[in-house]
Amino acid sequence: MSEISVANEKKIKLIVNRIHNLPTPPTVFAQVNKVISNPNTSAYQIGAIIAEDPALSAKILKLTNSAFYGLSRTVTSVKQAIVILGLDVVKSLVLSASVFETFSKRNIIDKDFLDQFWRHSLLVAFMSRIISRTKNFPSFLEAEESFSAGLLHDIGKLVILTHLPDEFARIKSLREKNLEVATSAIEEEVLGFDHAAVGGYLCQKWNLPEHLTRSIQLHHTPQENLENITTQIIHVSDYLAWKSQETELSDSNYSLTIPLCEQSWSMLGLNIGQQEQLIQLLLTEYMKAETFIKMAQGD
Repeated sequence: MSEISVANEKKIKLIVNRIHNLPTPPTVFAQVNKVISNPNTSAYQIGAIIAEDPALSAKILKLTNSAFYGLSRTVTSVKQAIVILGLDVVKSLVLSASVFETFSKRNIIDKDFLDQFWRHSLLVAFMSRIISRTKNFPSFLEAEESFSAGLLHDIGKLVILTHLPDEFARIKSLREKNLEVATSAIEEEVLGFDHAAVGGYLCQKWNLPEHLTRSIQLHHTPQENLENITTQIIHVSDYLAWKSQETELSDSNYSLTIPLCEQSWSMLGLNIGQQEQLIQLLLTEYMKAETFIKMAQGD
């Protein structure tokens, strides 16, 4: 039994008993995830695997050629995208497109929640990448993994929505009546576990790297995983994303109920005076991310 299962055996058993038929990753993502760990894997091999799914290939190229990456020329093949952006970036794009497809509007009735969900998830993903690259923790690879972890950090909420709809509706109702109470606390009350535990379990089932899985599982309790820098990045990014949504997007549905863990802040070498600077960088990145946003919304 892996570390994540040992640490949360009781919660995992509850999840298994309550949630059946967890979403499976698209075939191409599973294949890419399997072979990409081989240092001898070439751009040609990865490109050939992705090319087996024309729809996914088109999405990868659409994201690659978006304003977010600001390339000076149009990329016309996945192989070319790998050469220009690097294997790590393309891997995160494959994950992004795959997750957007798995949890699309076609499968989820609550469209407003889904739009809000992806807006916040993308903000956390972009903030995670900004912090990773700004602080060089510790390489370009980790910056892309932080992006992926940020994108997936709340994915457990969508699993609860799609697999436990009645309980989700109750959680949502209680949250709207008690904005000062964190969603995770209400989930614990209703379900016996929270979305972070569900997300960690899903990522484990998808065979994502364990340190990435744990960062998702523990992003609300980073003090339990101080040895994992990605966990600290996701926690701080989540906090700053919520803060940006409160101050800049003026959305009354978002209430900052999760306090910032000062240990995480200091471990990243950040000071309190950098909050507004980081939020401005985040909002600038978000403005360039129209293609990501539309794809997440199923447009």
